[in-house]
Amino acid sequence: MFSDLSNSVEQDDQRIDAEQDNTALKLTDTRKTRLTLAHISKLRLMNELRAIENKQKIQKVKIQYGAPPAQPGM
Repeated sequence: MFSDLSNSVEQDDQRIDAEQDNTALKLTDTRKTRLTLAHISKLRLMNELRAIENKQKIQKVKIQYGAPPAQPGM
């Protein structure tokens, strides 16, 4: 369990880029920011990664809560 937690922390480090975090807005900022192709590409990759993680979570839940395999002697 601890290894799963440490792996997820390492994955979070890959997703967050502190250098590109320039989202601090002021009250006087009323304009919307423009989406560039780089932003759209990054969003697409994040959604694909999220979908893969969701499939992995579903697999783990199926294994954890699924019916146990049938015993051959019973």
